[in-house]
This record gives sequence, structure tokens and C-alpha cells, in this order.
Amino acid sequence: MERRAVATALVVGGGIAGAVTAAALRQAGVAVRVFEAHAGAADGVGGMLMVAPNGLDAFAAVGVGERVGALGQPTSTMVMEDFRGRKVFAFDGLPGLPASRTLWRSDLYRVLHDRAVELGATVEHGKRLVGVEEDEDSITAVFADGTTATADVLIGADGIRSTVRALIDPDAPGPEPVGLLGLGGWGPPVPGIGDPGVMHFAQGKRAFFGYWATAEGDTAWFSNLPHPGAMSSAQAREVPAEDWLRRLRAAHEGDHPAEQVLAGARDLQITGALEILPAVRHWYRGRMVLVGDSAHAPSPSSGQGASITAESAVQLARCLRDLPDLPRAFAAYEGLRRARTDKIIAGARRTNNTKAAGPVARAVSRALTPVLTRTLFTPKRIFGDIHAHTIDWDERVGA
Repeated sequence: MERRAVATALVVGGGIAGAVTAAALRQAGVAVRVFEAHAGAADGVGGMLMVAPNGLDAFAAVGVGERVGALGQPTSTMVMEDFRGRKVFAFDGLPGLPASRTLWRSDLYRVLHDRAVELGATVEHGKRLVGVEEDEDSITAVFADGTTATADVLIGADGIRSTVRALIDPDAPGPEPVGLLGLGGWGPPVPGIGDPGVMHFAQGKRAFFGYWATAEGDTAWFSNLPHPGAMSSAQAREVPAEDWLRRLRAAHEGDHPAEQVLAGARDLQITGALEILPAVRHWYRGRMVLVGDSAHAPSPSSGQGASITAESAVQLARCLRDLPDLPRAFAAYEGLRRARTDKIIAGARRTNNTKAAGPVARAVSRALTPVLTRTLFTPKRIFGDIHAHTIDWDERVGA
């Protein structure tokens, strides 16, 4: 049998990135232990997200494509509008690709966690990583409770504030605020909104607004309010919900249908400042490697966070399966992923800058958008190579 890079792995982080990485590694024949800092599982934690066609393809590679494809509701059409509610352009998806899915983060987590366990991964909670001890043949994780665990490789799937990233490179960047706050919730039905498969995005006069009909008949919505500087979700939740609603209603005064939706808004979901991760120079060192938001966090504006996390997990598992040593496996993994994730992050940064623009820039953008969407910004140009990306699990990886 051909020698491969690893037989055992420690995955630090038990959320979406950790669960899909564990599932992919188990499918590749690697024994996996997952360690999560929080005391309990992530059921019921987090808001809504979108899984794009490329994400569905990656999840299919670990055997949960149909399960993920049954979650939430399909989003087959995206419509860009102005603040008056007039359509600027619509994207109906690319031919031959499934519709994106809009779903609860906690539902996706549960499917992925169950798949990892089903394949033989073990998951331990209350294990906060504080250090590592590495030698020629293995790496040992040291946890805050004094326990340790040893394996061939340690994978940092511990999110945008990754401890593993800092261990790989103490000078690695941390997350940066993008100049926007994220808030969302539910509101009354919007006449003429269309079926639940249509998601609407409107560049308002002072803030960005997204909304769509739910299967239950009401309206789900989110708003990105311009806001300089950082604000954690905990800090944002310290502000009373009614204060946030007053600010939202003032920001969207005169915007249609945001003004009407927010008049009856309820069950406010508060994210805090949206963040993006600048380019991480070192994805790996020695026997440690990063996956998901610890390596590439593009901010929610990309609509790609969960999808590219799944892609990276699958590609890392393929490289560790097919290549005989860690340096070659890690280099091949980064070679398969970095250019693509850099491009998606750059696109998210441009979107964030547009959302956070001042009134003059917004007016210029509104004037130019109809022209650009007929020429440069066609759906195929915007989404083609992102949504149509596929991974062949069975194809061998070359060095």
C-alpha cells in the first residue's frame, strides 16, 4: 500500500469547519478526534446563512449533499433593487446547477456533526487549546484543563479568531471590521414579493437591505448599517432591541419595502460588526494546518463562507490521503485553495465597500449599476467560476 501523510489527526474547533473536516478526513481513512472549546454542542447557535451550488457539491463529497440540500429553503433567484424597490437586475442561477439553500447555521452544523460521528470521529467539548508540543513524528495538543492529545497532524478549524493560526504564525493578522453592522429578523408579508425562492437585495439611501418571503408567509430580512470600528455581538446585544429598531427605521426611512417591513419587525437577530480576515501568509507550519475561517474568512457579504469552508476541508483531506508527506500535502492543499479564496475575499471586500459607502458614492453607484449589469457585471461573470466549481473526490491529487 502506498504510504500517505497521516493516519491520525486532531481537529481543533467543533463547529461547521471542524465537523466537515472531520467527516472528510474519516472518509479518507484518517482517525480523527475533534476538540471544541465550548462546553456544549452548537445546536441552536447562530443565524441564517446561504450554501451556494459549489458548497452543495463539496458537501456531497462527504456524503451529505442530499441532507444539506433538504435544509431550509431554495434560493433560485437573486434580485438587485434600488431604494424604491425597482428591479435593477436578476440572477436566476447558472444552467445545470442546483439552487442555493438559505438555512439555519445550527441545522447545517447538526447534519455535519452527525455525519462525522457516523463515520467514526469522536468529539470532546470543554477543550480549549493553549499550546502544542511538536516532535519529528507527532504533535501534542495541550488544553486548558491540563489534558493532552497526540496525533500525526493538528488542524485548526477554530474560526476567525483562531488559536492555531497564532501558533503557526504569532504575527498572523486577526479579523478586521468592514464598516458594517449586521442585524436581521422577521416582518410582515410584502405584497408582490414573489415566491420564497427569490431573495431581494436593495441598496438603500443610507443602508443595505435584504429580504425574502418565508415558507410560513412572513418576510425574513437583514440590514447592513454603516458603522466605523469594531463591535462584538455581545456588545451589540447590550443595546436594547428597541434602540436598534429605532436606528434601523431611521436608516431605511423612505426605502421601499424596508420601511414597511421594519415597521412590523420582530425577533431581532443581532450580529454586531461584520468582519473580514486579511490575507494569512502562512496556512501551515510543521504538523499544523488551517482550514475554514481560520485561513480565509470572506465576511457574510460573499455568501460563500460555509461553501468555501467545505471545499477546503475536502481538498485538505484529499491531499492528506494521496500525498506521502506533510510538506507536499500541505503545499498541494494551499495550491488548490489560495487563489480561489483570495479572489472570493477580494470580491467580498468590494461589496462591503459599496454597502458602507457615503451618500455621494451611493448615488454614483445607483447611476452606474444599470449600465454595468448590462455589460461587465453579468451573472456569468459574477458567479460563473465560483458557483460552478466542483471537486472530484476520487481523483488522485498530484504533488
